[in-house]
Amino acid sequence: MDQPTGQIQSELENFREQWRAEVSARTRNAASSQQQRQQQEQQQRSTSTQAGSSSTSNKPPRRNEFTHKKTTSKTIHLEDEDEYFQAQHFDEPDPSKSIGGQKLGRQDAASTKDKEHEPQTALDFYEKAVEKETSGKLGDSLQLYRKAFRMDDNVDQSYRNKHFPGRWSKPAQLNPSNAPVTVPNTAHHSLEGPALSIPDLISSFSGLRIEGAPPECEGVPAPPCPLSELPDEILVHILRDVAVADVGDFVRLARVCKRLAYLVATEDQIWRRVCLGSEFGFGAMHYHWQCGIQWEPLDVAEELADNADNIFTLDELARRRQEESRATTNVLLRSLYAGSWQTMFRRRPRIRFNGCYISTVNYIRAGQASMHQVTWNSPVHIVTYYRYLRLFRDGTVISLLTTDEPVHVVHHITKANLALHQSGASVHLPSAVMGSALKGRWRLSSAADNPDAGLADMEGDLYVETEGVGPRYMYRMELTFRSAGKAAARNNNKLAWKGFWSYNKLTDDWAEFALRHSKPFFFSRVKSYGIGE
Repeated sequence: MDQPTGQIQSELENFREQWRAEVSARTRNAASSQQQRQQQEQQQRSTSTQAGSSSTSNKPPRRNEFTHKKTTSKTIHLEDEDEYFQAQHFDEPDPSKSIGGQKLGRQDAASTKDKEHEPQTALDFYEKAVEKETSGKLGDSLQLYRKAFRMDDNVDQSYRNKHFPGRWSKPAQLNPSNAPVTVPNTAHHSLEGPALSIPDLISSFSGLRIEGAPPECEGVPAPPCPLSELPDEILVHILRDVAVADVGDFVRLARVCKRLAYLVATEDQIWRRVCLGSEFGFGAMHYHWQCGIQWEPLDVAEELADNADNIFTLDELARRRQEESRATTNVLLRSLYAGSWQTMFRRRPRIRFNGCYISTVNYIRAGQASMHQVTWNSPVHIVTYYRYLRLFRDGTVISLLTTDEPVHVVHHITKANLALHQSGASVHLPSAVMGSALKGRWRLSSAADNPDAGLADMEGDLYVETEGVGPRYMYRMELTFRSAGKAAARNNNKLAWKGFWSYNKLTDDWAEFALRHSKPFFFSRVKSYGIGE
């Protein structure tokens, strides 16, 4: 054995001896401290027994009063340096709009509120960990997951029972009396009869009326209910206005009573107005480019040259395209959606303008070990960044790539902020993140993009073109609509990647980006956007 190898072996042996000595010392200290604590508890119990009828206020405080009791979850000491705060929802107002003086005046109240919302139980830690993981903070979520499982080994089961009880509960026993199926006896059948399907349940509400609230006490007349006295024609007109203002509020009216639930589910003329309108429906969808990449108007001669003859103005071209879109909608209604406007609104691909699409990207990058000391493992780096897409009704889009969290970004993704920070000015404002935003345009796929595809496959893709890293480059994204869950209403909440390219305008070359770490976009509603621009 040469001299360097022997020196390394001797250093390793010294390190092992020091490590064993340290572990044995810690073990002896822990045993001695536990023995001292037991002796103190015995002395306290003997003192309390001798005191007898003395006042209970003279007893010494017992810091570990409940440590000897067996609980359902383990207790740990929380680190003082950890800070936990409630993540802000996008439906709340933008925090940057508050005045600096108001922030200083409410600082103490905010700190008190944060202390009240600190996690206490294992389930609280687990819920906070899920929030951190959803927002992309994997490091913080791992720490919270560890604390939750140290307190309760089955905290994940408690979380599922609280938030997803229907998915994890066992199905009801169909034969509670364990009687043979062949026995002609109704004792093992349900007393309430077979459960109705949702269409049959909705149909059973057709003959019901809107009932007013009962009187508060006996002998007092019931409070008035003007809505119950309206004829169905006026009530449907009111519901249609609600749907045009916010289709989400219109659907939530089904929770009020069974009569409104029946109207929301079966009144097809309201859903027809929603589908054909430009507020939330397909009247605002674009299947052709509406502007240039930098939001400049399109070239009239080029647009007219790409279309059929006998069209001489852009207004006539837009009217012709609108008629084609309406005809396509009618064909899809009869062939794919069984004549139901509600089913079409829920399942046909469409863009949502009352929020933005966010892609959270997390990946692990290997680090480099120190060259000056012996390490047992190699460090890793957790990289997190976000992509934002906000699409507008006029066919324009804002694309943003940043490491800032959504709660600090989504309220600033506006055209006004983009124009303000495009030249790099006003870097001191909270909306300075928009300095790296890119202009662009969007359109949906149509039969012209997929001439050989069937009716079910000719739609469903989104094309986005944005500015590049320089004036001579352009980015092109191809995304497709996917379902974000089992519910059919979530089909328009997810955009999956199909391709990402960079185009060089000078050399006419296309370069494709690798989608190794890219994640799909998920829609998040932002209340400050209203119904969208």
